Amino acid sequence: MLVVPVPSAARAVRRRGHDPVRGLAEVAVRRLRAEGFPVACATVLRQGRPVADQAGLSAAARAANLAGALRVTAARRVHGRRVVVVDDVITSGATLTEATRAIEAAGAQVMAVATVAATPRRHH
Repeated sequence: MLVVPVPSAARAVRRRGHDPVRGLAEVAVRRLRAEGFPVACATVLRQGRPVADQAGLSAAARAANLAGALRVTAARRVHGRRVVVVDDVITSGATLTEATRAIEAAGAQVMAVATVAATPRRHH
């Protein structure tokens, strides 16, 4: 089983000095290994093209903004593997949908996604 973090924007990583989603995935892997689970962290997702800031975008605009934006940098590491995708917050689901698309295109099977938090859905 591989744990694959969704990449943070390079600008955000530089500003913070670290990638919180990657750190979250690494902590999860350490804890799972300590319990005897054979898992590894694979930081294989990268942004293949620039995307707009998602803040303030509708769910449809988020999906369009991210469509085709992620790519797997080392398909051989994920091909034929089972994967759990990790992100910090799920808002519309567009980021996790795009991450799943990229990982499955590389020949892996996404078994689950894990997040720390979810924003409440607004009903109109």
